[in-house]
Amino acid sequence: MSKSEKYAIGVDLGGTYIKFGIVTENGKIVRKSFVDTKAEGGPDVVIKQMKKGLKELLDPDKIKIEGIGIGSPGIVSKKKGTVENPPNLPGWGKVQLGHLIEKTFKLPTFVENDANAAAIGELIFGAGKNYKSFVMITLGTGVGGGIILNKKLFRGDFGAAGEIGHITIDINGPKCGCGSYGCIEAYAGNSYLIQNTKEGLKNHQDSKIVELISDDFNALTPKVISTAAELGDPFANEVIKNLGRNIGFALASVSNLLDVSTFIIGGGVAGFGKLLLDNIEMSLKQRVLKSLVPRCKVLPAKLKNEAGIKGASSLVFYSI
Repeated sequence: MSKSEKYAIGVDLGGTYIKFGIVTENGKIVRKSFVDTKAEGGPDVVIKQMKKGLKELLDPDKIKIEGIGIGSPGIVSKKKGTVENPPNLPGWGKVQLGHLIEKTFKLPTFVENDANAAAIGELIFGAGKNYKSFVMITLGTGVGGGIILNKKLFRGDFGAAGEIGHITIDINGPKCGCGSYGCIEAYAGNSYLIQNTKEGLKNHQDSKIVELISDDFNALTPKVISTAAELGDPFANEVIKNLGRNIGFALASVSNLLDVSTFIIGGGVAGFGKLLLDNIEMSLKQRVLKSLVPRCKVLPAKLKNEAGIKGASSLVFYSI
């Protein structure tokens, strides 16, 4: 590690894992690690896990860290460092996450919504570098969104802008974890996707998915669905196509509302690749205003699973 380089820590708080990285000002990750979130234990346990991961990351070297950036689900007040009612993290309510971490590590600590952090990462270091405006979608445990307008993050009045996962695409649809019905997250969030696929497999017992999981439905993951699709399984392909269509319908509403035509797709489920992206773009173009159709494009996130870490770390160095 160079003494002339400036370093920050980026923290990506997810429903399953908390990921950490020591990152240079130019976006190079020099060390990374992760711990289980243990979300079911509530905020005290999750914060204990976060502190554990930070201590392990910091221990080996005495390098100078400029600060800590945290990307968290939920409504985040960047100014106060508070996280409010994060989906997939039960029992949180309103937590002063920034204050608690800063008090322990004595380093300036910045907190931002996780999808917003990923969008900032793509704007500075990734697929959004050459675009003035775009919307970042993160597909994982939930469905998040970050809105970049004229090279600036749009946070809304209270830091809650970009909750694309909770756009309703069917008023009579399944109940979402947020309490509403028919949200895109209720189709595209990890657990919902797995549950819907399990239901579909009842009528597709010949699917390669069943073979890959050896009839153990607890072993079903997005990776298994992706593998089956790559092997040419018709049902797996249809699962991914339907997912893409549903996401595209939601993004059409976003495009019509904001006059934004570039969408960047990231997160674990985005690993479905071209089949997913093509179907998102196809359904997006079917539903947007005609004047927007020629400009619509759907791009894969360049930073992959590192967007959250890099975006969070950039909060220390950049004001966006």
